Amino acid sequence: MRDGARRFRWTPADIAVAAALGVACGMVFWGFNFAYQAISPILGAILPGIASVLHAFWYFSGPLALLIIRKPGAALFVNLVGTFAEMLLGNQFSFGFVIVSALLQGVFAEIPFAITRYRRYSLPLTVASGALTALEYGVYLMFFVYQGVAILSPRGVIHMVSELVGGILFAGVMSWFLFLAIARTGALDRFASGRAVRRVVEES
Repeated sequence: MRDGARRFRWTPADIAVAAALGVACGMVFWGFNFAYQAISPILGAILPGIASVLHAFWYFSGPLALLIIRKPGAALFVNLVGTFAEMLLGNQFSFGFVIVSALLQGVFAEIPFAITRYRRYSLPLTVASGALTALEYGVYLMFFVYQGVAILSPRGVIHMVSELVGGILFAGVMSWFLFLAIARTGALDRFASGRAVRRVVEES
């Protein structure tokens, strides 16, 4: 088997870890639903649209999955598992809206890593992954949730800027350091991602 095909092939361990990660993220999504319902009206009263900075807690799973699994489709797989787990626990959004969101977020999270043919994993790429997912989700919301808000209106601009800031900070930077923290525990030593971090730690 060629090296490229071997790198892209999912193993049973990859599937198991991705499924466990998806369920864990689904529980985070579910818990965040309650936090968002409490916090977003307060932020909206301060500055309409700024609550969008928090949306990345619903899509940080994509960049994190790619950092850990390092296989094509990791973001899609984990997002979908997380979405189904969240839906089983219960949420206020329609099934179709959540599934389409998860699929689109997964696709856009994959783009920066796909460009490198899944060979490079770094903070800048993770930030780009979070930013692209934020851009997609921000536009998606404008079409399907905030239809009455013009994208170039003050609220529309604040929404998109806040979405991008959240995507960079939470789906990008936070996911990177969360991955490092997990890897440094040794939990990922069976994976290329964990071994790469352990090597850096041992050499430093």
